[in-house]
Amino acid sequence: MGQFSMTISAGAGSVLNDNQQSTDAQLSHMLAFEAAWTRALAATNRLDARSAEHTAMAISLHRTDISDLANGAAQDGLPIPALIRQLKRGANNPAEIHTGTTSQDVLDTALAITLRGVTDLIQTRLANLDSELRRLEDTYGANVLMGRTRMQAAMPITVADRVRTWRLPILDHKKRFDVLRLRTERVQIGGAAGDRAALGKDGMAIAAHVAQELDLGNPAFAWHAMRDGLVEYSGTLSLTTGTLGKMGQDICLMAQQGIDEIVLSGGGGSSAMPHKQNPVLAELLVTLARFNAVQVSGMHQSLVHEQERSGAAWALEWMLLPQMCLATCRSLAAAINLCKGITRIGMEGNEG
Repeated sequence: MGQFSMTISAGAGSVLNDNQQSTDAQLSHMLAFEAAWTRALAATNRLDARSAEHTAMAISLHRTDISDLANGAAQDGLPIPALIRQLKRGANNPAEIHTGTTSQDVLDTALAITLRGVTDLIQTRLANLDSELRRLEDTYGANVLMGRTRMQAAMPITVADRVRTWRLPILDHKKRFDVLRLRTERVQIGGAAGDRAALGKDGMAIAAHVAQELDLGNPAFAWHAMRDGLVEYSGTLSLTTGTLGKMGQDICLMAQQGIDEIVLSGGGGSSAMPHKQNPVLAELLVTLARFNAVQVSGMHQSLVHEQERSGAAWALEWMLLPQMCLATCRSLAAAINLCKGITRIGMEGNEG
C-alpha cells in the first residue's frame, strides 16, 4: 500500500512479513490516530464532545475495505485519502473526521507507533542475547583460544577475551535505542504545510492531546521534512547487525575444519558433501550485517526532502526502513539461537 508496513513476531525464532497481518497492524495505528484526532478536536471545543466520542468509537471499530484502499493507494500514492473516504461514508458527521490534519500526519504517527513496538522487541532480544553471551563466558570463559591478528596466529587468549568483543557492544546498542525513543516515538502534527496553521491557537493543545492518548512524544514543530531521527535509527540498526556480523564471522572462522575452536549443534548439511556441517546461522549474521550496511546509504539519501514535503524521499524511506528493521530482528533471533547451539568453545588450559 505504499506505506511503512511490517509485522514482527514476538516468538523467539522469527520475524514475519505477512501482508495481511502487517496491513492490519498498520491500519490499526492509522485508525488510532484518527480517533485520537477527533477526540482532540472535541477537547479543544471544536466539536461537540458527545458526538465526537461516538465518531471516535466508530473510527476505532471501522472495518476497512482493503481492496478499495489498495486501489486508492495506486491512484494517490498513499492509502489515506481512500481510508478517509471510507470513514466519512459511514459517519453521522463527516466533518468530525480528519479535519485540520493530513495524510502525512497519519502515516508518520502510525510509523512512530510501529517503531515503538520494533524497539521493544529489539531491546528484549538484545537483553536475551546479552544473557546468552554471559552464559558462554561463565561456561567456557577460562578455556584457551589462539588469538589471531590479520587472520594469523598471534598469542593465546581466553574464550572470555573473544566473547567480550561480541557482548560489550550489545550494552551500548541498548543505550542507543533508549535515547532514540525520544527521536522516533513522537507524533507528527503539521497540517498542510507543516506549520499547524489550520489549527490556529489550538494547535499545541490538539497535538498534546493526541500525543497523550497515543503515548507518544510531542515535538514543538512538525518533522515532515526533518527525517534525521529516522536515519539515526537506521544507523543504529546497522550498528547492531554489524556487531552480530562480527560475531558470526568469528564463529565461521572458528568452525573451520582443522581449527575446530568451536562446536555447534544443528548446523546445515551439504547435498554433495555429507561430512560437512555448515555454520548457517553464523553465515546469516554476516549476510544481514552487510545487507543493513548497504541500506544505510539509501536512508541518508532519503534525508533530502525538498521544501515542506517530499513524495520521492518519503517513498524511498518506506522501501528501506521496514526491511532494515526486519533484518535486525531476524539477526538478533539468529544470534540467540546460535549461542544456544554452542556446545564447546576453545580448549581447557591443560589441553592446550
